[in-house]
Amino acid sequence: MAKQISQAKRDKLLTQIAAEKLDLETLETRMSDSLDFHDCAVWCIKAALEAAFEAGRNSAQTGGQS
Repeated sequence: MAKQISQAKRDKLLTQIAAEKLDLETLETRMSDSLDFHDCAVWCIKAALEAAFEAGRNSAQTGGQS
């Protein structure tokens, strides 16, 4: 059975993907519509989903060590 990555490591990776692909500073709720809601092009969302998928695939192949 594959070893899972820690929640902190996963959150860091997701935040990195959101910053790179969606131009988001954080994935934390900031209780402000202007900070919590964003317009994103579908191709940017697709790129973020692809990056998350590849990160999951890489993690599964390395047993959560990457």
